[in-house]
Amino acid sequence: GGASVPAIAQVANVASLPGIVGRSLGMADVHSGYGFAVGNVASFDMDDPFAVVAPGGVGFDINCGVRLLRSKLSEQDLSNGVASTLATKLMSSIPVGLGAEGALKVDREGLDGILEFGMEWLAERGGCWPEDTPRCEHGGRLAGARAAAVSARAKKRGASQLGSLGSGTNFVEVQVVDAVYDTVAAAAMGLDELGTVCVMIHSGSRGLGHQVCTDALTAMAHTTKGLNDRQLACAPIQSGQGQTYLAAMQAAANFAFANRGILTHCVRQAFEETFGISARAMDLQLVYDVGHNLASEETHVVEGVSKRLLVHRKGATRALPPGHPDLPEEYREIGQPVIVAGSMGTNSYVLTGTEDSVEQSFSSTCHGAGRSMPRTSAMRKLGSEEVLAALKKKGIEARVATPKLIAEEASQAYKDVDEVVRVCCETGLS
Repeated sequence: GGASVPAIAQVANVASLPGIVGRSLGMADVHSGYGFAVGNVASFDMDDPFAVVAPGGVGFDINCGVRLLRSKLSEQDLSNGVASTLATKLMSSIPVGLGAEGALKVDREGLDGILEFGMEWLAERGGCWPEDTPRCEHGGRLAGARAAAVSARAKKRGASQLGSLGSGTNFVEVQVVDAVYDTVAAAAMGLDELGTVCVMIHSGSRGLGHQVCTDALTAMAHTTKGLNDRQLACAPIQSGQGQTYLAAMQAAANFAFANRGILTHCVRQAFEETFGISARAMDLQLVYDVGHNLASEETHVVEGVSKRLLVHRKGATRALPPGHPDLPEEYREIGQPVIVAGSMGTNSYVLTGTEDSVEQSFSSTCHGAGRSMPRTSAMRKLGSEEVLAALKKKGIEARVATPKLIAEEASQAYKDVDEVVRVCCETGLS
């Protein structure tokens, strides 16, 4: 689509950054973004003193990501008006919308704990199920995080938003399994029965992550001389500036993991109130949680040499292969679950990581459908009432904080997720 043309130029510009290893890559859902394209993957040699970290390669919504829950409920359990009741209950249980206040209030010490320990902080206080934490990418905690690296303004923006969904592309969606392509992998994830009720949660680090990115771009503004794009402001990974950003970025990522953890608690409560039984009885288990906007410290073999790389994935998903030691035991044989969110009213997918992606893309794959139409164009061309009516016609119950803005996220504004997934599968990325 037209949105991909400037994105390809952005992917090319990233290839000129100091210390890049291999290629700058665009995933099948690539579209234009700030600095890096959304769907852009690029890796930098952490032992090269000139290699850089670029905030634009992570994005403003640091660790914007998605998690999938599955249950013992079946599609039939949502009939006779239950789906509508559940949708309303979820809407009332989950803080939604721009600037919404979160479900969990914490003091300064609590916020610093979340910034440094992420899901571990939540688990120690009974805010999630014990088995949730290992089913998160990085175990729900990036160990290099430092709360002190996060500005007071970023903390102020985040303190009131912990446990809130946000606006724009963020969503909670009740789904059902309607096709199984790999029975072994599906069984390992508890997704092998057609009609199984699932819940997908998509959210990130809210205003805190946005401010961390803004602070870093401001601090690095002087670095743009000689770059192909001023939005590619960056700093050497080994520099004080680079290390401060990485520590703050990881803290924001931990905030996002905890945010999705609290949202999961809200979802489980809404299910309990709707069905009158415990979330445990419904076996409302976390399948996996993946981030989309991260710079991750990883080891990869490049031309036969093992290298420590800083892998920037902006609008892309890590996809570890079978046997990788960082995977939970239950997924060691099948590879990492890769959760691909479709646009409103379309399919979503669960894929798995492959050996091919290790070679081709630093263990990376797509993250969603990928936008094909700018938000302003979608608002101009599509009517929100028309979009809501189309969802209703499909039998989909929609609850939105700001109905007039729903056209921004209409399926017509996105690529065909079925095609995106087909490309990822046929190329062996997942």
